[in-house]
Parts: sequence; structure tokens; C-alpha cells
Amino acid sequence: MSTAVLTDRQRLAVQAYLRLLHTVRAAFDGPSDPQRPPVVPAAALAEADRALAEAGLAGTEEEFFRLLRDWCP
Repeated sequence: MSTAVLTDRQRLAVQAYLRLLHTVRAAFDGPSDPQRPPVVPAAALAEADRALAEAGLAGTEEEFFRLLRDWCP
């Protein structure tokens, strides 16, 4: 198994994405209620967008997911 060596910004982008993923999962894990649809905080989306842009990964999903897979299999 190879180990990816990420830059600080790449690592921050991966961590922000994982936090966003956990937030989305938590929002959808509860019982469904048509009166109150699941909500993902805008701050979680903004953090992930900002981290991806700062790492130069915005718009390069294939590269980002390769880094994610290598760093956190």
C-alpha cells in the first residue's frame, strides 16, 4: 500500500471534505420528516469550498479523490 504525502493545504482540503461528509451523513441519518428536510450548514460547505480552492483542487475532482483515497483508504 502506498502512502500519499500531502501538502498542508491538501491535507486541510481532505479534512474539510471529511468533516462535510460526516455533517451530511449526520443530517440524513435521523428519521425522515417531510415537515423538516435535512439541513447541511452553509458554513460546512463554505469551509470545504475554501479549502479546495486554497489547495488548488477546485474543479479537479479526480485528483482530489485520488488524494483522498491514498491518504484515507
